[in-house]
Amino acid sequence: MPELPEVEVSRLGIRPHLELHTIKQVIVRQSQLRWPVPDSIQQACGQTIERVERRAKYLLLRTQVGTIVLHLGMSGHLRVLDAATPVVKHDHIDIVLDSGQCLRLNDPRRFGACLWVKGEPELHPLLAELGPEPLTEAFDATRLYQRSRGRKSAVKLFIMDNKNVVGVGNIYANESLYRSGIHPKRAAGNISMARYERLTINIKQVLAEAIEQGGTTLKDFTNSDGKPGYFVQQLAVYGRGGAACHGCGHTLSEIKLGQRATVYCSQCQK
Repeated sequence: MPELPEVEVSRLGIRPHLELHTIKQVIVRQSQLRWPVPDSIQQACGQTIERVERRAKYLLLRTQVGTIVLHLGMSGHLRVLDAATPVVKHDHIDIVLDSGQCLRLNDPRRFGACLWVKGEPELHPLLAELGPEPLTEAFDATRLYQRSRGRKSAVKLFIMDNKNVVGVGNIYANESLYRSGIHPKRAAGNISMARYERLTINIKQVLAEAIEQGGTTLKDFTNSDGKPGYFVQQLAVYGRGGAACHGCGHTLSEIKLGQRATVYCSQCQK
């Protein structure tokens, strides 16, 4: 599943081709995605894309009268192509631009989304209750510490909760906790302020490094120019259950938390 760095890499890749260009046509070949593509999406035609932004894992194509909200789901990816490029299987939506190019959404599993939101998209139910962006000053250790008090849930699940901070998906939660020396099953409410300070720094660093290196390549994702990301080469724990810990050489353990693969070192993480 594309996580925040992969979505940000997509945003960076498509932005130069979309901003200040006018939408000539929206072609919907398959409207039954995670939520049905609304007929109102056609209101985007004739509008200029003023900004391409990201909120959590949603991409926002802002125009003067409304915003196209895109989500890549589990298997979606975007390409900027010549509008005449023949479609292939699972090419569900084209946003055709005055440049002769189009933004094409391909989504084999159809868990992605393409919505049209009038007014401020941040007020839409999908976005309204999201926590702060992890790479902004709004996300800090104080917030995590205060929100964790009395929480018995595992800290890994706590930092993956979008109400606490957005975009810390499974891969990056594993990596951040490893760097911080925190056991993923430890109760969120039993972690000190000092350890949350370390964890906050590492969440920011892991995500920033992944964005810089092009996102993490999974079997369903390549970024907007077709080049894979390379952060996967630096993963310390995710996908390495049973291998040796880079820090101490101990065998990494793998369990399920919240039905997600969780890999950790029982010696380095307490």
